[in-house]
Amino acid sequence: MLRQKTTDHPQTLFDVLHIPLVGRLLRWRWGRLVFQIPFTIIALLIIYDGLTGSSIASQNLATVTAWIHYRGFVALAILLVGNLFCMGCPFMLPRTIARRLSTGGRRWPLALRNKWIAIGGLFVFFWLYEWLSLWNSPWLTAWITIAYFAASFTLELVFDESAFCKYVCPLGTFNFVYSTLSPFQIQARKPEICSTCVGKECLKGSYREQPLILIDEIQDGTITKSHENGPNGVLGCGTLLYVPQIKSNMDCTFCLDCARACPHDNVALAARSPLRELVNTSARPKRWDLGFLVVSLAFMGMFNAFGMVTPVYGFLVGMSQLTGIPSRGVLLGIMFLMGNVLAPAICSLGAAWLTFKLTRPTKPKDVKAIFSAFVPAFVPIGMGIWVAHYGYHFLSGALAIIPVFQSFLIDNHVDLFGSAPNWQLSAIASLTQIGLFQVVVLLSGYIFSFVVIQRVAKQLYPRPNDAFMATLPWAILMFALMMFAVWVLRQPMEMRNISPLSSMIISSFT
Repeated sequence: MLRQKTTDHPQTLFDVLHIPLVGRLLRWRWGRLVFQIPFTIIALLIIYDGLTGSSIASQNLATVTAWIHYRGFVALAILLVGNLFCMGCPFMLPRTIARRLSTGGRRWPLALRNKWIAIGGLFVFFWLYEWLSLWNSPWLTAWITIAYFAASFTLELVFDESAFCKYVCPLGTFNFVYSTLSPFQIQARKPEICSTCVGKECLKGSYREQPLILIDEIQDGTITKSHENGPNGVLGCGTLLYVPQIKSNMDCTFCLDCARACPHDNVALAARSPLRELVNTSARPKRWDLGFLVVSLAFMGMFNAFGMVTPVYGFLVGMSQLTGIPSRGVLLGIMFLMGNVLAPAICSLGAAWLTFKLTRPTKPKDVKAIFSAFVPAFVPIGMGIWVAHYGYHFLSGALAIIPVFQSFLIDNHVDLFGSAPNWQLSAIASLTQIGLFQVVVLLSGYIFSFVVIQRVAKQLYPRPNDAFMATLPWAILMFALMMFAVWVLRQPMEMRNISPLSSMIISSFT
């Protein structure tokens, strides 16, 4: 009887690293710099104009670039390719310098090797974003950028892994979660080659201060294959991922150092089904922190916009008068705690408990196992919410960068346009078109989430009735999430009295 061979990484039909010119560029030792340099220039412009330029948000490169264009780019890049921002992350550009200055490096504390700090960082970031109106402050936007550079450099200097990327960075955490939906993933072309690899360079790197020859193959007492690591090599995986064991894009920065370090050309940036990882229940460990990160980030997408709509803004004013709490920041903190922590925990654990009660005992025998299996379904609906939110900002203010950049050049005694800035440039779509776009992406997110729920249920529950009952609580929860997001995103935004631009541009900062 023939036994069919199975593998977590089936033979791929398309590998980006084998595309002529593109693949060569990505595998080039300095290939990452091609992406990092433009992002670094943008980050430096944000810092410079944020600290020295106009204090009006809609006339400053810092706020326009960071809060309109960057977020639109991230959402589009993740859907089309994957974690491109982390690939070109400017905050990791000083990584090599930090590694050279490091006094030996130490492991990140064992108790902190999880996502709880990242979840807390996301919560604090979105709370400060709304409370301090970061979208309206070029100065604060510049200092946030400086803080990112300082934090990433310091942690890279002290620890021997990219602790900032893996455990701390809110931007990277967002990208990690939603890159699980992306159509590409790092894979081993031939896993059997990895099993006999001597140096494990994809993990450890090919950089050595002193040249080191590694023997790959010996036949009849003669060395027939070898390779050398040395000063011209590259660092290994900063987040300590071993290529043949990668099943998920979580924690993968797409830096491609693994591909550059591999002496056997056995690393692929391979195409895959966008849902393959989400429906694979063995693709991620069953951990509370990972599950809660995925769920809470979907809720944060709603409450990031929820705190900005006019009815809620009025509600906070009323609550301040009723409770005597003068600080809007405290009231926002309470609201965010309820919406971004308590609500996702109660809803997701409630759905898991209902699934447990409505089905007969099979493989997932406890609530934690059910929770871990179904929470990836929050990724598509969460991405739909964020794309609808960020897409509104971008579509309603994409052209604002032209007069803002023109004004920046004029203020710095460079005039390439020969005319005054046209502050009427703003939207690239009408409000009706933007509204239709939001409905389409939210509905698409729900449909893909429903598909994930169904496939996971069929894997876990062989009996059709059990699979249906397992699907029901999660499908209802996702539908409620979608409808609430539709309501929030259709509400008028609080204008906050800013900007000489049109109201369309002003609303894109909220």
